Amino acid sequence: MRNLLVVIFTTFVLASCAAPKPAPNAFNDAEEAIQEAVDAGAEEHSPVELRFAREKLAEAQKGMEYRQYDKAIYLIEQSEINSELAIEKSRTAEVRAQVAEQTRENEILREDFESTFGEDFK
Repeated sequence: MRNLLVVIFTTFVLASCAAPKPAPNAFNDAEEAIQEAVDAGAEEHSPVELRFAREKLAEAQKGMEYRQYDKAIYLIEQSEINSELAIEKSRTAEVRAQVAEQTRENEILREDFESTFGEDFK
């Protein structure tokens, strides 16, 4: 009876130490995040982060092949984080471009006012 309890306890401890598999849709979520980054213009504005996201996802898939579930989960999360960073950097680049365009337009208007009303116009 004692041996049976030891076996059950050992089995329970080993089972609790086993790494859980990633959620079934974890890879899909990471792939969607990468696609959102591409759609946001990451290939132009943040190619490094996009490349990192793709590499991390590929490493996670390899981790699944070798049953390294903890590593796979970590890499999937890293892939999603890199995708989010790529999206935000792309959005920032687009806003900066808009600000630069508005600044150019303001300069043109300022020059027009100065040529019409002189430099003392404020």
